[in-house]
Amino acid sequence: MKIRALVVEAKDAPFEVQEIDLADPGRGEALIRIAAAGVCHTDAITRAGDMPMPFPCVLGHEGAGTVERVGPGVTTLAPGDKVIIGWPSCGECRNCLDGQPRYCLRTGEALVSGRRFKGELAGTTAYSRHGQELNGHFFGQSSFATHSVVSADAVVKVADDVPLELLGPLACGLATGAGAVLNEARPKLGDSILVVGVGAVGLAAIMAARNTGVTRIIAADVHDSRLAMARDFGATHTINSRSGDLVAEVARITGSTVDFAFDCTGVIAVIETLARTVGMLGTLVLIGGAPAGASFSLDHLSTLWGKRVIGVLGGGGRSGQLIPALVELHRQGRFPFERLVKYYAMDQIEQALADSKSGKVIKPILRMA
Repeated sequence: MKIRALVVEAKDAPFEVQEIDLADPGRGEALIRIAAAGVCHTDAITRAGDMPMPFPCVLGHEGAGTVERVGPGVTTLAPGDKVIIGWPSCGECRNCLDGQPRYCLRTGEALVSGRRFKGELAGTTAYSRHGQELNGHFFGQSSFATHSVVSADAVVKVADDVPLELLGPLACGLATGAGAVLNEARPKLGDSILVVGVGAVGLAAIMAARNTGVTRIIAADVHDSRLAMARDFGATHTINSRSGDLVAEVARITGSTVDFAFDCTGVIAVIETLARTVGMLGTLVLIGGAPAGASFSLDHLSTLWGKRVIGVLGGGGRSGQLIPALVELHRQGRFPFERLVKYYAMDQIEQALADSKSGKVIKPILRMA
């Protein structure tokens, strides 16, 4: 079928709306009509070459839409189902079998090979243009398009009455921040947390923390407007890290250090400073994506004394567990992420990216109608 998609021809090239061809869903797959897709920092860094996705390609990985058709062997979905497209996984490796599909041993291949990665169609692409193959299946979905062919086992069904255009960011950015708190850190009653970088991911972490027994939620950023929003979403304390000393301010607020510090910036200097806010048996949680090849260093002695450092992919856990829980928390008014969103037309993606980078908008969403 003919569809419209945002195609990136080469590294740093613009997104261009083009008419391309999409194959029918194969065994185990579903064809999704995309209602809307969130715009994420990962899309920007992939275009910049910091993720090894081959060009030309179709990006987009926070898609939500409606099932139009299913391939052979699919029994869990039917045309008309409203869905959010979760992360793909092989379902067979030790991490998948342990209930950790976000850490599937084939994650790199599944997310950025540009091809299907499992089943009888492994190594092929459903996307083409003028008879030539086009790289797709980005994060298993390439949802910067009017339609997408996805693995049926990555799809999460939602109720008919949900605001479908709003929900795509639960597939990645918002799930990453919330899941880092709820799935990975799992803070105890009375714990303290620090979130540095309160964009969409950081604010999701704060909203999630507010749904736990954490008693100090500290937000740090260089923009006072974002810190004000962090307070609205549940931060008990805020720090402008451009004008204040982060380590000293944390010590003033807590009397010592925090139990969990979440980096949502991917900035190496910030990470190395953030590590100093975490004390004995505390945990430094890495969420933000740094440029390819980046590395950081830690003081050995203070780290040896029980400090933990963990990385989080996509919020950990399972899409089928995390996403429905966040949908229900939103329905109850306990995860009000709709306040972060601004909608754009499909051909306004460059403006959406610019507004996100400048801080004017927290979470852009493209409507694909």
